[in-house]
Amino acid sequence: MNTAADTLYLQIAESLAGPIRAGTLARGERIPSVRELARARGVSLATVVQAYRTLEDARLIEARARSGYFVAARPRRLPEPEPSRPPVASLDVDVSALASEVMRLATTEDHISFGAACPTADLFDEERVRRAVSRATQRHRSTLCQYPLGPGDESLRRAVARHTLRMGCGYEARDIVITNSCLESISLCLRAVTKPGDVVALESPTYFGLLEIVENLHLKALEIPTHPRTGMSVDALQLAFETQPVKAVLIVPTLSNPLGACMPLPERKRLAQMVAERGIPLIEDVLYNDLVEQEDKRRAVASFDPSGHVMLCGSFSKTIAPGLRLGWVAPGRWQDKLSRMKATTSGGQAVILERALADLLTQPGIEAGYRALRSTIAAWVDEARDLIARHFPKGSKVTDPPGGYILWVELPEGVDSMALYRACLAERICIAPGVMFSATDRYRRFVRLGVGGRWDDAQRAGLKRVGALACGLAQAPAAQGSAESPRLATD
Repeated sequence: MNTAADTLYLQIAESLAGPIRAGTLARGERIPSVRELARARGVSLATVVQAYRTLEDARLIEARARSGYFVAARPRRLPEPEPSRPPVASLDVDVSALASEVMRLATTEDHISFGAACPTADLFDEERVRRAVSRATQRHRSTLCQYPLGPGDESLRRAVARHTLRMGCGYEARDIVITNSCLESISLCLRAVTKPGDVVALESPTYFGLLEIVENLHLKALEIPTHPRTGMSVDALQLAFETQPVKAVLIVPTLSNPLGACMPLPERKRLAQMVAERGIPLIEDVLYNDLVEQEDKRRAVASFDPSGHVMLCGSFSKTIAPGLRLGWVAPGRWQDKLSRMKATTSGGQAVILERALADLLTQPGIEAGYRALRSTIAAWVDEARDLIARHFPKGSKVTDPPGGYILWVELPEGVDSMALYRACLAERICIAPGVMFSATDRYRRFVRLGVGGRWDDAQRAGLKRVGALACGLAQAPAAQGSAESPRLATD
């Protein structure tokens, strides 16, 4: 169990990590000594030492003999991709075949995988989760013989409602519906507010799982220009509202997948007001909110929602216990309709698992766990970006997200991501080609790399090899010819 001291050293570590990653504290700059910082913060020397060890483990600072602590060398910076420019018309979606192949290969043990955005079990406290499930089984074993009905266990709904306070929201337990995953939450939301043929506005590029839901519900995707740092353009969305029959908006304002973008707070507030004025439902995915480093970026669009037009969806599969497979949704003004759909689609969840998750969410030290997770992932991402800078073709660009474990790489002219995907597969390496993240064919020179699944010498060597294969394609673009359609590549 984490103590208050654990939380304190992580708070100190994170207060320095942010400025270092942002470049405010420059490479080689001296930071306060252990004694100086302990005196300034009013904490013990041991607490500061622990904080500095955490920063050393994350490769953010380094100790120099008889000189003190200094900001470590940061990965060489590559330019970031330009904001997207999707077509103005809505499109039918067809990404399922390629997405299914990539996800199958990404979870195959004999492949080195950068294709999935699934965290490795090593990132989580397996024993803590096991104990919570064991306690729930002992205390509530009678529920194993009871049919689960309703919107979910009351204790978990209360815990989720308290969790949303971190995002600036003020939900009560009665506002929450428990689901089987964040994707089920999103699917239920779309079913509640749209019908086949309707237009849904979403980011471009966007997570292929969201496109698959749009595809399966026979909706049309209207892709909105998106900046790799600030997310969906609210101005472009406003224009879409004025010129297109948009029936719903689907957005990930914090650490969008695959860009890792975070929408500024003023734009979140403006977005909430805009959909309320027009009566358009906005489905907000907050799956990654707890992985972002800056607290202000965790605030949800729903926290600015004056009228219940924002439907908030999330889960804890990326932060606490992926195997519990539980999600949640705050459906706003569509709660009754969505609850009925949930009951007729998949019924209730296993109460044992709901009680276990409620236990985990209410244990002391949860914030310390989030901080430790963010610190570990940040070190992996920094190292991956450095490898990309050193081993990928000249002219490559890569995002620099403020959290999470996903990188979006733009390859130079002449390098087709489907050709690179096939070359990598021949060597049992899985990547996610950019065409998976759009209903268009605009991202053929992009790949998404997930570095949360595992990070060891084999992964490092695999990433270097991806870069080498991309360099080979960049040096012989004529050999690629006109790349075959990604929709046919998996036939």
